[in-house]
Amino acid sequence: MVANVPAPRTCATADPPPAADKIARDAARNAALLSASFALPPGPLGMLTVLPDLYLIWKIQRQMVADIFALYGRAAELTRTHMLYCLFRHMASHVLRDVVVRAGERAVVRQMSSAALKSALGSLGVTVARRVAGTSASRWVPLAGAAAVGAYAYWDTLQVAKTARRLLDATPRGTATFAASKNASPRGE
Repeated sequence: MVANVPAPRTCATADPPPAADKIARDAARNAALLSASFALPPGPLGMLTVLPDLYLIWKIQRQMVADIFALYGRAAELTRTHMLYCLFRHMASHVLRDVVVRAGERAVVRQMSSAALKSALGSLGVTVARRVAGTSASRWVPLAGAAAVGAYAYWDTLQVAKTARRLLDATPRGTATFAASKNASPRGE
């Protein structure tokens, strides 16, 4: 579900960076408001909002990535693999980096098979579990938790946008693969 590629709501533009910045800021604001709202219910009721919160944030982020690719005129090149890379690179860059390192320093990550995709998602489970635990803990302190969760959702969404734009910059136009960037930050920034 998380890797599905939605239809873009934007079209190619002559100057995509400013438009991509606006889309990223709008998506980050929406994600922050949504996540902060979901974090308001205290205690056990708040615990019930964790998974819907994550799903809806990822839905906003998926749409943002699709829209950014469309702004650059490259919507047709966006694959499930690209989507996963953009959504989770900053959270679990070590998993994807391990795949790239095994294939060589200048490796090209091609469309993953279903089994490889499931394996990569399984490896991301630990990172997602940590995020769920952090989000869950904040449900016990409603106002402070809501502010923190909203701020994290804002930052997280901007990181997804940054990854999508770096991917577009590092990938030659018209290819369905993406190259491992030699200058990618080791901290996932």
